[in-house]
Parts: sequence; structure tokens; C-alpha cells
Amino acid sequence: MGTLVIVESPAKARTIGKFLGRGYTVKASIGHVRDLPKSQFAVDVEHDFQPRYITIRGKGKVLQELREYARKADRVLLATDPDREGEAISWHLAEVLKLDTTAPNRIQFHEITRDAVKKALKSPRPLDERLIDAYQARRVLDRIVGYKLSPLLWRKVKAGLSAGRVQSVAVRLICDREQEIENFVPEEYWSITGTFAAPQPDGRAPARFVAKLVQQAGKKVHIPNEAAAKAVLAELADADFRIAQVKRGQRRRNPAPPFITSTLQQEASRKLGFSARKTMSLAQQLYEGLDVGPEGTVGLITYMRTDATRVAEEAQREAQQFIDEHFGREYRPDQPPRYRSRAGAQAAHEAIRPTSVFRTPEMVKPYLRRDQYRLYKLIWERFVASQMAPAELDTLTVDVAAGPYLFRATGSAVRFPGFMTLYTEGVDDAAGKEAPPRTDGEDDGAEQQLSGHFEPGQPVAVEKLEPKQHFTQPPPRYTEAMLVKTLEEQGIGRPSTYAQIIDTIVRRGYVTLEDRRFKPTELGRLIVDLLKEHFPHIIDVEFTARMEEALDRIEEGDVHWVEVVRDFYGPFSEALARAQKEIREVDIADEVTDEKCEVCGRNLVIKWGRFGKFLACPGYPECKYTRPLLQETGVTCPSCGQGQVVERRSRKGRMFYGCSRYPDCRFTSWQRLSPHPCPRCGHYMVEQRRGGEVIRVTCANKACGFSGRPEAEALAAPGRV
Repeated sequence: MGTLVIVESPAKARTIGKFLGRGYTVKASIGHVRDLPKSQFAVDVEHDFQPRYITIRGKGKVLQELREYARKADRVLLATDPDREGEAISWHLAEVLKLDTTAPNRIQFHEITRDAVKKALKSPRPLDERLIDAYQARRVLDRIVGYKLSPLLWRKVKAGLSAGRVQSVAVRLICDREQEIENFVPEEYWSITGTFAAPQPDGRAPARFVAKLVQQAGKKVHIPNEAAAKAVLAELADADFRIAQVKRGQRRRNPAPPFITSTLQQEASRKLGFSARKTMSLAQQLYEGLDVGPEGTVGLITYMRTDATRVAEEAQREAQQFIDEHFGREYRPDQPPRYRSRAGAQAAHEAIRPTSVFRTPEMVKPYLRRDQYRLYKLIWERFVASQMAPAELDTLTVDVAAGPYLFRATGSAVRFPGFMTLYTEGVDDAAGKEAPPRTDGEDDGAEQQLSGHFEPGQPVAVEKLEPKQHFTQPPPRYTEAMLVKTLEEQGIGRPSTYAQIIDTIVRRGYVTLEDRRFKPTELGRLIVDLLKEHFPHIIDVEFTARMEEALDRIEEGDVHWVEVVRDFYGPFSEALARAQKEIREVDIADEVTDEKCEVCGRNLVIKWGRFGKFLACPGYPECKYTRPLLQETGVTCPSCGQGQVVERRSRKGRMFYGCSRYPDCRFTSWQRLSPHPCPRCGHYMVEQRRGGEVIRVTCANKACGFSGRPEAEALAAPGRV
């Protein structure tokens, strides 16, 4: 039969099969074929923590077929993904098919193109035992925590709960942030902004600009209240305003590096509104291959589970050629850029990039679904921009002195756009970063377009001095992008696992997503508090990061996996034994409502399920009556005009809004509805929120296009824009 090539997915098998032709048979294992049994602990603690793997339910037929093909083949090649998990799948397949693990039967490639696959066929290698050991260590550690700790939670708290080595730390981060928000005490402060006019030579109109008060007597200004603001304004009333200093300069802005797994998830969340799971699912489709018309089926991007920013020289040369042809030589740096990967990154891996930059988003758009195209476009633009020249900006700072006070205006203008012609990186929030609580004077001045003639000693006219009250703000709740960024920065988990972690903590009911931000549930906070008290290491961010470092050291061959597991298991088992005795059963009392059960007449209680809160009869199991707990938004359904728009949750835990008369009325919206109709066309509007506050309302009628401030007075009069 020739050569049998085994990959994970049928889509990948179809793509590779078209490249290889006769002499090769390509089959899919459809993911993992063996794992630890779900019904048993299956780790032999007494014998070096040896795991006992069994065939995954439903994979018997797949393995039988693969055995038949392997028996007839002259050679078997394992072509699973190029990472720790892919190596583990190849190892399990080798064990089941009785292949020699020391023989060169493993091939790998980072992109599914004809050239990459054929090149990989020429250099097979033995299985990497260090990668397999790192996989086994992670699998055993997760099994120890999950199967020893979860039953304790079932007995002491509530049946069906789970604790995980990484997921529990993610929940803790969200709970700790919520505690910061609750404990935050706003502090008042004031700012003073001046509008000035500088006379210009040759009779030209004065140059108007805005400057912010930043210093008093050479020190950073602090205005704690209205009285202090009025006192400053009184001193400025008769002051002489002159330009004290003018600074002109240039600034270079470098492009962001090409995507790795975590930054792809962050940017897709910011710019496209995709969840981490959706991003990885779409990226998998782009990697495994899609039919793009005359070219046939081809992988559009390189492997999407990577933490390295390295780019192959061939890909860089191709990008340079594309930039020269489509943007001009000046948009290409003299030397190809080199980006530094984080410590511990897999150097053999590449960043996520298009397999060919000449396969532009517009070329493949007719053959892709909408979201596939949007993600491909994001990856393509990010990569091409990463190979372009930096942007160059002219900067100007103008300081205005008035006695002991100093106002500052800053401005910049693009001298050369460079990579910004194509792409600029998104930000997590309006402040441009996930910042600590704001303090007074957080800005260095008022950023604006500054043009005109300015020189030291030049008098300026004061057109307006405007005081404004502010309050310091608590840190924001995590968005998916912010949580992924924090997990990566803290060294918790692997980028390839972030989507699964987020999905698990939402599905378990430990956190909810409100306005695309994570909020812990009462159950989540209870579990975190319990783990903090009795298993501080399990829930400790630094300890979890050190465990990830230990897994990396196993992969590098610096330490044996059994040693790492043994060092963890000793203290953990002791803590578990103490907790079994010390933890008292926690009675989570259900909240009783005034609503009656329609079956038996008891007062319904509020319970938590995998999709959030719901109403249930306390007489369970005798009475199994349940119904959704509908949180009204105060908006009448715009579709039927009878029901109320209420909060609902999808099967993945994401909040959306729908009519209370469902299924009679099937109106739904991912965005919260505004109580005000559109002032232009009368259609319903949706709210854009930030930090729980409405910052903008937009008409849902795309043909209308109205968008405006949320203030009621701005929307009160129909026809007013």
C-alpha cells in the first residue's frame, strides 16, 4: 500500500492527501485515541505515578481501521501537530499500533502547504521523549488535583463542583479583581484646562490650542476639591500667560510582532469580538486547509498554537517583495525585523502568519465564510505590518507659564506612516491599557494637532479656563483579552489552553460574562475562599507559574517528570488529609422567592446552573418543576411590543437579550437595548458600555446609521441628531 500518514483531523487529512497523491494514504485519528479513564483515578501513586491509559470511548472503530491500514502499509508516518499535545497523540498512536518509538516515523510541519509537507517527508525523526514526558507530567498533575480535590468539594460544598490546577487560579484572578472593585474608595480630584490663542506673524489668525495645568511651583499639581480649584482660578485671573518652552522632536513607533496564540486571542477579542474558543476554532480551519478556488485546498496560515515570534527567512523575503510591490521600497526596513520571544518560548516554532502573503484577504474572500475571512484578514495584516518600516512622528510640546503655574500642550503629526498604513494594534480599554486606578494628573498634557508659530516668551491670550471634577476609578473587570494577557504575563497555563480554561470556568458557573467582562458568582467566590484557606499552593499564582516552568524544564530534559510530580504530591496529599478533617460542610442556602411552583404550590427558590440562575421547586426530587429566572431590563420588546426584554444566557454562558414571551416571540440581541428609540428613524437602539457605564447608543437599523451620546436629553426629540 506504500506509506500510511496519520494526522488528527479529517480536514487536515483531505488537504494533505491532495498534496501527496499515489503511494500515500492519509488517515485521521480524530484527535486523541487514548486517555485516563473518567471513572477512575488511574494513576499508580505507589509506582512512580504511572498513568493507566485506555482507549477513549467511541475510538475503537477508528483504531481498528488504523490497525488495518498500518498492517498493509510499508511504512507508517505520524504527522500530528508540532507541539506537546501533538507529540502525545503520536506517542499514543505508536503504542496502540505497536510502532517502534525509536524509529524515524514522526514528521512535523508548521504549515500545510505542498512544499512544507513534502519537505517534512524527507526528514522523519523518532518520537521526542522529553515532549512526551512533559505531557505525562501535566496530565498526571491535572488528574491528581482534579480527582482528589473535586470529590472533597462535592462532599463539603455541593455535588458536581470541580477544581483544576489552572482553572482555579483563573477564577481567583477574577475574584481578586472583584474584591478590589468592591473595596475601592473613589477620591475626588480636579483638573484645569485652558484654551489659548498665540498671535502669529504676518497678520495670520492666532493659533488656538488647549493646554492642561500640570505643575505648581515646579511640582506636580494636585487639586483635591472644588474650593482648591476656585483658589487656583482666582490666582490665575490676573496672571500674565506666556510660552515658557517649546520642544520639537521626532518619535518612532515600531510595529507589533506577528501573532502568537495569546496575542491572536487578545486581538480577535478586541477587534472582532470573538471568544478565545471561537478564535481557535476558526484558526484551526484556516490552518488545516480550505478550498480557495483554482488553487484548490491549501492551509492558509501556519500552526496556530505557538508562543514564538520567529519568522522563517523565506517568509520574510516574500513579505519584503510584497511590500516593495504594493507599498514602495520606503515602507520596508533595510534589515528584516527580529522580534524577541518570551523566555521559555519554543524556539523551533514560528509565529502565526499567512502561508503566503501574496494570497491576500481579498483574493480568498469569495471562498471563505465571513468570520473565517475576518480572522484571516487580521492575521495577514498583522504579519505584513510586522515586516514594514516603523512610523515616524513629529512631536511638539508647548509649555505656558502663568506665575508659579505651568500649562502643557502636546501634539504629534505623522511624518511617515510606515506600518500604520496597513494596521495598528488594538487596546484593552479606552485608556489604551489595563491600568491601575487612575490618579490625578495621569496625563502629561492635552494631546492634539498643534500647528503654528510658537517661541519662548511669546504672550498668549486666555480664551477660557475650564475646571473639571474627576473621581479616581477602580480597576476594570477582566475582558477575555485582558484575562488572557494576565494569564500569559503571570506564566499560568499555556496559550493553547486558555480557550478551554475560560470555557470551563463559565460552564461550571464560577464566573459569568456581563457586557463582555468577567464577574465571579457567589459559588466561584466561595470555592476560591475555601481553596485559599486550605490549599494555598493550588490557588497561588506564583506557585502555578513555577509548575509551568517545571513542565518546560522536563521538556528541555533538565529534570525527570516523576521527580516533579513527587515534589508536588507530598505537600498536596498532606494538605488534602488536613482539609478532610478541618473543612466543615458548607450549606449554601437557596434564596426563597415569592413566586409559587405551578405544580405543588411551594415557594420557588433561586438556584445556580451551568447557564446561570434559574427558579426551581424546593421539593426536588418529588417535584422537578423549574423555569428560567428572567431579569427584566425595563425595555419593551421592539418585535412584538408585548413582552419585556430580559437577560438570558447562551449554552456557553454568554449573556444576551431576548423577549420574555419566547418561544412565541423569538427576538434576540447580543447587545443591551437602550430605553430610547432612535431620534432619527424611531427604530430601537443598542448600548455600547465600558466599565458598566453606557458611553454610546447606536441605531440597530443599519440603513439609518445614527450613533450618539447616551444622555436622555440628547435623544428626547424625534428627528434630533
